[in-house]
Amino acid sequence: MASLASVPMAVVAPLAAPMHPADALDRVAYLMDRRLESSRKSQAFRHAAEVVRALADDELRRLHEAGRLTELAGIGDATSTVIGQALDGQVPDRLADLESASVVPLAEGREIRAALRGDCHTHSTWSDGGAPIEEMARAAMALGHEYLVVTDHSPRLTVAHGLSRARLREQLDEIRRLNEELAPFRILTGIEVDILADGDLDQDPDVLAELDVVVASVHSKLSMERRPMTERMVSAVANPHVDILGHCTGRKLRGLPPPGPEDPATLDPVRPQATFDAEIVFAACARFDTAVEINCRPERRDPPDDLLALAVEWGCRFSIDTDAHAPAQLEWQPYGCDKAARSGLGPGDIVNTLSADDLVAWAGGHGR
Repeated sequence: MASLASVPMAVVAPLAAPMHPADALDRVAYLMDRRLESSRKSQAFRHAAEVVRALADDELRRLHEAGRLTELAGIGDATSTVIGQALDGQVPDRLADLESASVVPLAEGREIRAALRGDCHTHSTWSDGGAPIEEMARAAMALGHEYLVVTDHSPRLTVAHGLSRARLREQLDEIRRLNEELAPFRILTGIEVDILADGDLDQDPDVLAELDVVVASVHSKLSMERRPMTERMVSAVANPHVDILGHCTGRKLRGLPPPGPEDPATLDPVRPQATFDAEIVFAACARFDTAVEINCRPERRDPPDDLLALAVEWGCRFSIDTDAHAPAQLEWQPYGCDKAARSGLGPGDIVNTLSADDLVAWAGGHGR
């Protein structure tokens, strides 16, 4: 396990004032991601941190005292305020507000969260994520994880710059190198493969067979009629290369989840959930020992509570995953842990409470 000295400043609790302005900017960006604010805005704070680090501290202070910070390329009113307050020996107001406003609550699911050893659904800059694999891995280490499964998108999801066969093999080389550096922490190989309209998977079977964990998700044609959507999902669930059914309904919601059970009357859908015969799909998951993902992203919260209860009745296994596209989003697992606990699940029902070796062994042998 890495020492905190090797973990980026942004993924650990900030130091008390005084703090370097670049560290303050990085921490603001991190917390914006944790709160699911605009990735464009959080990236602006990261860029500002790079600008600050490129300047001598004396020059930065001189510009601040002259009221000229915004003359620097990439520094605007919001970022200059953070810089100035940090230079004045204060914890910046924006940072203090985000520290409290972005806290991820954990209530019923404490036992499950304590048992989790890793995250089985994450993204990096190899597809549509916002950070390199190493940064995601070090953030996972800082959270106490033993492993991280990297599951960048498959090739036809072009909006996410999906991984072609050749690029996936390049990624595997990078993961092998990082595993040598980060041991005993492990980065497990994986992919979030798209379930195509006919139920086929968007990657070659021989490539999928080489990966540690495969998450399969529907990303397109979510408005398909009930019967073909059911057949599409069952075909994927029954595929021997698929280990986890990702965000099964495909719904998207607005806002952070309130505590407690889901109240359908208060949901604010941005995209409605797909229609399928959940009894048949979850029966197939149970039959082929394909885990149902409890997706922790605040805008997904998938499956809905009623469908999760149905999957529990069928005796499915589950995986509590963040679907993180930034390091801070790895902190979202408590959302799924609370949801799982309210549905009567315990650590033994969750595949990512397994050790890395046991998870890989399960993924390589279940449903065969």
